[in-house]
Amino acid sequence: MEKAQLTLDGKTIDLPIVKGTEDEKAVDVTQLRSETNFITYDPSYGNTGSCSSEITYINGEKGILRYRGYPIEQLADNSSFVEIIYLLLYGELPNKTELASFNKQITYHSLIHEDMKRFFDGYPMNAHPMGVLASTVAALSTFYPARVDGDIELNIIRLLAKVKTLAAFAYKKSIGQPLIYPKNELGFEENFLHMMFAVPAEEYTVDPTMAEALRLLLILHADHEQNCSTSTVRMVGSSHANLFISIAAGIGALWGALHGGANQRVIEMLKMIHADGDNFEKYVDMAKDKKSNFKMMGFGHRVYKNFDPRAKILKKSADKLLSKMGINDPLLKIAIELEQVALKDEFFISRKLYPNVDFYSGIIYRALGIPTKMFTVMFALGRLPGWIAQWKEMRGAEKPRIYRPRQIYTGVAKREFIPMAKR
Repeated sequence: MEKAQLTLDGKTIDLPIVKGTEDEKAVDVTQLRSETNFITYDPSYGNTGSCSSEITYINGEKGILRYRGYPIEQLADNSSFVEIIYLLLYGELPNKTELASFNKQITYHSLIHEDMKRFFDGYPMNAHPMGVLASTVAALSTFYPARVDGDIELNIIRLLAKVKTLAAFAYKKSIGQPLIYPKNELGFEENFLHMMFAVPAEEYTVDPTMAEALRLLLILHADHEQNCSTSTVRMVGSSHANLFISIAAGIGALWGALHGGANQRVIEMLKMIHADGDNFEKYVDMAKDKKSNFKMMGFGHRVYKNFDPRAKILKKSADKLLSKMGINDPLLKIAIELEQVALKDEFFISRKLYPNVDFYSGIIYRALGIPTKMFTVMFALGRLPGWIAQWKEMRGAEKPRIYRPRQIYTGVAKREFIPMAKR
């Protein structure tokens, strides 16, 4: 085995080199503390591999994203979202019989327990849908406790089926409309759109263009390696917390503006530019000015140093959707102007500040009629299978360990307690 050598205080130790399938390399420091009493210091874990995983591979420099070895471009062109769920959970694409059975299970379990409707009655009218989603997912653990190992697989199906219903119910609650039940004859995307936009006593037919755009969004968000929310799911699950609570924790992490809230901030930026007379050139200049605090939201990516492969796919979808639906939206017009600047201006090109997945997903969600406060819920709906696959992989590891990061203490050194009378 290839090894690295580390010398500390005159003592040299050998550290194993770990190699991944795609020749990724890591120094295994598992025994560092026991051998030297040192730990590694890596704020925010930016250079730390917390686990090994067989689920998703990313190469940010080359713009590569693969689920279980399959390029995201091929999956986006050829797969249904339910196929992607199956792939992430079980490692292989399903055959026709497997897919039909899996689809049937997810459809069958789409309804939520009638008692859960009381939760929605209790939330205030202005409750944020992400807060509603996180709390109702956590509440599922009280309805479906896992008593034996077989219950875990059933609860995975239940969660996959019910989250789209909970998400749609959270939206209906936020606008004061009656809850719409799922229909067994509809596919995953169509069912969600039906629960979102149908109203009682009126016929609602799902637009195939909208369903196709939603399919792509869900697939492209399905997993993205060890990001903040996924690592949260693994960390909470490592204590043997149940599936529902672990996923609820991931939803909470995703809610943050620096993570799942990024596409919402894109729309907020476009609204700000629109309120300023649609003067997008002014904001482009501000983004270039080092003295300005303005940042163009939806451009560049922490992982991808090339064009985000998901953004390439969504750009085509956005163009097709806007053309087909003939939407006349001033914010979308500003977005198109900013996109053209970023793709042609040397300032953005040289810094690889290409439009990212958040930029295009925000545009598409708005075109679909999904309100801004629901954007992060949509992200959670897409990311759900990845979270579950990661949780399942972590729980099934040969030697699962509870996550327990170390720290460097920088507080006050030891001091003596002073009684109240002497202070």
